[in-house]
Amino acid sequence: MWDFEQGEVLAFDKPLRWTSFDLVAKVRYNLCRKLGTKKLKVGHTGTLDPLATGVVIICTGRRTKLIESLQYDVKEYITTLQLGATTPSYDLEKEVNATFPTDHITRELIDKTIPEFVGEQWQKPPMFSAVQVNGKRAYELARKGEEVELKPKLLVIDEIEVLGFDEVKMQLSLRIVCSKGTYIRALARDIGERLGSGAYLTALRRTRIGETRVEDCMTIDQFLEQLKNYEPQNRSNEDK
Repeated sequence: MWDFEQGEVLAFDKPLRWTSFDLVAKVRYNLCRKLGTKKLKVGHTGTLDPLATGVVIICTGRRTKLIESLQYDVKEYITTLQLGATTPSYDLEKEVNATFPTDHITRELIDKTIPEFVGEQWQKPPMFSAVQVNGKRAYELARKGEEVELKPKLLVIDEIEVLGFDEVKMQLSLRIVCSKGTYIRALARDIGERLGSGAYLTALRRTRIGETRVEDCMTIDQFLEQLKNYEPQNRSNEDK
């Protein structure tokens, strides 16, 4: 059984439209109530977009010391790209702001283009991201209509597998295995450009972090139900 005073590593399947911070805040609030304390160290090992679902690992107590090392675990995603258009956020958060030709896009072109993204890549983060700019998150500035230049970051994409391509709807489904710091929305943007068109995400699910798979995760509702039966142990100030 859990021992939150000593610290735990918890694997969650993040709900759609929740931020990673929403999930952390919900876990912290309910743990503090259960433990009868106002303070408890709680953090996550990697931000997941509000419009994405899937694996988010949360550490509590002394186990928060593991966050930095866990952030470097390889991540796997399943995603769907809409080709032929873009949005400012490169996903469904914003409305389409430009359309592009798609008549030239074939499965053959996709199979030729996708392998070009495997390996080390320089990627420019999207404006709608959690990147820090002068002490503020880039998405905060973007939502105010402010433009800032984000520097490209070096990352590694280990695998990209084409799961399906609908030539009528111009929708491309991919499985992606990549390193820390990879923005799948930015990858969609870059794939669209490399195909001579545009692209944005219509669905994103993180299916793995390291050895933790989404099938191993619990929902927030399952966690709260199990927490009802949790009996707090003796705790020390170091764990708070």
